[in-house]
Amino acid sequence: MYVERPSSLEGAVVWTRTPADRPGPAHPVLPDGCMDLMVVDGRLLVAGPDSRAQIADTRPITAMGVRFAPGTAPALLGVPAHELRDRRVDIADLWGAAEARRLTERILTAADTVGELETVAIARAADAERPDPLLGEVVRRLDEGGTVAGAASAAGLGARQLHRRSLAAFGYGPKTLARVLRLQRALTLVRAGVPYADAALTAGCADQAHLAREMRDLGGTTLSAYAASAKNEIPQPSGSSTTA
Repeated sequence: MYVERPSSLEGAVVWTRTPADRPGPAHPVLPDGCMDLMVVDGRLLVAGPDSRAQIADTRPITAMGVRFAPGTAPALLGVPAHELRDRRVDIADLWGAAEARRLTERILTAADTVGELETVAIARAADAERPDPLLGEVVRRLDEGGTVAGAASAAGLGARQLHRRSLAAFGYGPKTLARVLRLQRALTLVRAGVPYADAALTAGCADQAHLAREMRDLGGTTLSAYAASAKNEIPQPSGSSTTA
């Protein structure tokens, strides 16, 4: 069963997935602009920001993670987001083997493993630089359906500055982030039963055909296939595809 709850770390979500609740075929895990610190099969990993769909790992394993809002994880992890784009990386590659062993043992031997993982994330965040507040404003405006130009103007950033800072914070440029967030808005409506054309327009697409193209480009599937699978699909966190 996939379960999530808000974290005490601002903007983050804590999730768990148990093996008994993963029957059926694999479903694509779609880009959402987020990054995850997670424990999968006893390994402490980071899921970087996805620019394309990933196939969920359907092995009977237990996984847990902390999913960070767009732009908030790189400072905590100590690495620019674009270096982790479309990757699943062992934390030892980022923080060193000794620290990875120490933290993994600490988490796995705790009475509340997912709570301990969250505590690790909170401690790392406390010691890290604050996420760029200007990019937080960019995310907010793009998630509301604003334009990249409007978001850049509101943040007081030029196009080149915004692109460079977006690569470090989000893993890709602001135009890609805007597409990812728009697709997620549309699919939230589709899952709620809103007709494709209405979902497309409400989310900010030009029309249903535009949404269908975005679904193929970013999600690797069609709207009808996604809607059919979503009826019986077990919700997936952004980092639940664990291929390293």
